Amino acid sequence: MSPSSSSPPSDEIELDNLSDKPARSSSSSPPPPPPSPVSKTTKSTTTTTLSPLTTLALILLLVVSFFPSLFHYLFFTLPFSFYPSPQHSPNPRSYTSSHTAVTMWTQKHITLPAKSRGSYLVTDLVVSQLQPELRQYKVGLLNLFIQHTSCALSLNENWDEDVRADMSDTLDRIVPEAGPNGEEIYRHTCEGPDDLPAHVKSALIGASVTIPIKDGKLCTGTWQGIWYLEFRAQKHTRKVVATIQGEKAA
Repeated sequence: MSPSSSSPPSDEIELDNLSDKPARSSSSSPPPPPPSPVSKTTKSTTTTTLSPLTTLALILLLVVSFFPSLFHYLFFTLPFSFYPSPQHSPNPRSYTSSHTAVTMWTQKHITLPAKSRGSYLVTDLVVSQLQPELRQYKVGLLNLFIQHTSCALSLNENWDEDVRADMSDTLDRIVPEAGPNGEEIYRHTCEGPDDLPAHVKSALIGASVTIPIKDGKLCTGTWQGIWYLEFRAQKHTRKVVATIQGEKAA
């Protein structure tokens, strides 16, 4: 091999490589720009300030929710308490007791005449027995209590006596003494078949009546009277306790 065709020295090759690098760099496209940073959304914090009117409304709402009675008192009862109440004209049929009125009680026992089963009007008997005591009262109440369990007291029709007869017959149908075929239907028969029915009728009608008193008289209606209802077949003497309470007449 001739010297002219031999390879260049290694130093020259390195120089050629170094001289070629800038040329290649200059001819190539510029490198891509670096990726832009991802934008982050920043939340802005806003502070809301309540107005005094809104604050007051919220407080009132809480008061109404948790303390309704207090709310009613503060906004309804209390303001109207400062207004004078209207003066109404007195009702001629009403009565109001004065502070100096004397309240008193009277109690008395009345004996009813012995009767057998039936309904009896005893208004006149009661009034005659209590007339001296009734006159002492301007206004009050009379309570009549019968001390037995097989009779009763009631307020009812005082004119037609057929009403009293029908009442006794109706009670006999409601509380019969025996079954449809005459068989016993009650356990309590130690005093006869009318014993237990008399107790039931007494419970249905009642053992007492209360009647108002005005100016020494009973305030019964036009057609009202005091009834004594006897539920036993045999005659029995009955005791009634009369209790009067009210204001003493002047």
